[in-house]
Amino acid sequence: NKAIGGYFELELPPPSQTKYQDALKYQSARAAFLALLRASKPNRVWMPHYICESMLAPVKAAGIEICYYSLDKQFGIVEKIILGRADILLYVNYFNVCSAQVEKILNQFNPLQIVLDFSQAFFAAPKNCLATIYSPRKFFGLPDGGLLLTQLAIDLPEALDEGSEKRMRHLIARLGGGAELGYADYQLAEASLNALEPKRMSLLTERIFGSIDFEAARIQRNKNFHALHKILSRSNRLGVDLEAVDGPMCYPYFSDNQSLRAKLISERIFIPTYWPDIFNRLDVPVFEEGLIKNIHPLPCDQRYDVDDMDNICKLLLEFDN
Repeated sequence: NKAIGGYFELELPPPSQTKYQDALKYQSARAAFLALLRASKPNRVWMPHYICESMLAPVKAAGIEICYYSLDKQFGIVEKIILGRADILLYVNYFNVCSAQVEKILNQFNPLQIVLDFSQAFFAAPKNCLATIYSPRKFFGLPDGGLLLTQLAIDLPEALDEGSEKRMRHLIARLGGGAELGYADYQLAEASLNALEPKRMSLLTERIFGSIDFEAARIQRNKNFHALHKILSRSNRLGVDLEAVDGPMCYPYFSDNQSLRAKLISERIFIPTYWPDIFNRLDVPVFEEGLIKNIHPLPCDQRYDVDDMDNICKLLLEFDN
C-alpha cells in the first residue's frame, strides 16, 4: 500500500517526459555495456586507445579480446580496420564534437557491428546501429545511471540498484557547502560504480532523472559553449570544428601549457584529466598522449551563465601565455 503521511521526502519537480524513454536503464554505462556484450557475444571488440578504463573493464570481465585503434587529429580512426563477422567496434563521440566522424564510421562499417559511446554526448541522438550508450550523470546531478539503446532483445536484470542513497552525499554536500566539501564522497561514489554486474537503475535515480528540464540545460550549455568559443577559438589548438556542437559536456580547450590546469584549479575552476590511467596499460600514441596532457575540459554546463564564462576566459588568457 502507498504510504500516506509522515515525514517528507526530497522535494522534486513532477516527472516529465524523460529523454530516451525507450532506453534500458542500468546503474552505470559500464554495466549497460557488459549487458550488451553478454547479449551480442562478439569474438573481438575494437576500442580506441583514448578511453576510460571503466569501459575496458566490461570487455575484460566478459573474457573478450580487445583490439586497439588510434585516432587522428580530427578524432577519426587511423588504422584500416577490417571487422570480422563476429567483431564489434566501439567509437566514442569525444566531447560531442565528433558527429561527422560518427556518420563516417556508420557508412564505412556495418552499423550492426558499431557501438557508439555517447557518455560525453548526452544530447546527441542515438543512431541506427547495434547500440548507443549514455552516461547522464556526467551532465546532471545524478548519483549514478546508464542508458542503453539497442536493437537487440535484452531483458533488464531483476536486481535493482540499491546504492544510490549512499552516492548522494557529494551531491548534497556541494548543494549545501561547496565543491571541496563533497569531493571525498564523490570519489567514494565513483569507486562504488566499479561493481560491473548489471542492475536496473535505482528508483531514486530514475525519479531525479525524470525531473530534469533537459531543454533548458541544452540551451544554456550551448550559450556558455559559444561564449567560450567566441573568445578562445583563436588560441584553441584542437583540430576539429566546434561550431556545430549541440548540448556539449564541456569546452575542450587544447593548450600545451603544462601549468595551466593547476593554475585554473587554484582559482577553483575544477577541470578533470581524461584519462591518465592509459599510461599504465600500453604505449600511448603521440596524439593520444597530447590529448591526455593538453586537453582542458572547461565547464560550460547549465549551472553557469555567460558571465561565468567570461571570468573563465579572463583567467585562462592570463595564465596561458
